[in-house]
Amino acid sequence: MNLIDSLILEGWLKSPRIIKAFEKIKRVDFLPKEIRDLAELNEALPIGFGQTISQPLVVAFMLEKLDPQSGEKILDIGAGSGWTSALLAEIVSDGGKNKKGKVIAIEIVPELVNFGKENVKKYNFIEKGIVEFICADGTKGYEKEAPFDKILVSASAKRCYESWKNQLKIGGKIVTPIGSSIWLFIKKTKSEFEEFEYPGFVFVPLIERDVNEIS
Repeated sequence: MNLIDSLILEGWLKSPRIIKAFEKIKRVDFLPKEIRDLAELNEALPIGFGQTISQPLVVAFMLEKLDPQSGEKILDIGAGSGWTSALLAEIVSDGGKNKKGKVIAIEIVPELVNFGKENVKKYNFIEKGIVEFICADGTKGYEKEAPFDKILVSASAKRCYESWKNQLKIGGKIVTPIGSSIWLFIKKTKSEFEEFEYPGFVFVPLIERDVNEIS
């Protein structure tokens, strides 16, 4: 049984559009050459600079909670290898058919910005303007493109930052790891959020740094 079939059987993957994205966007295309033979493992794998490409079941779980839709604008914080950015791009652009869909991929490590961008280019999302990579501190969000329909964070944050909450549309969702839990925040009004906690996960920490330190 392949990885995607097992994720479906175990209940991690449920939504047809997310399953379709997993089938089209190959994890192997987002791994360093020396570990591409491990792409089918349901494990987090190193991509350098102390960062990882997340475990597939965790990505599936987070995307199911985020519930991305065609035409949405999504902020992808801690984009790393670019795998989640490409999965989101496939969904929000409906396979390239919906020109309104957009993903802003934020990554603080310059080398990983380049790595992620080159990986996502394999699916033509960069040249079509569906994915834009930004080298910046993700804790600050990205005011220039706000407001966002959804925000996905792929590394463990200290908290759900006010910048993220402020840059989210009413009705929007934030899915972020905090400590060893995945949290879902749903924006009900300008200042009120519904919160759900799902414990029992492991993530690398979200790197914070003043943007002026980035070369």
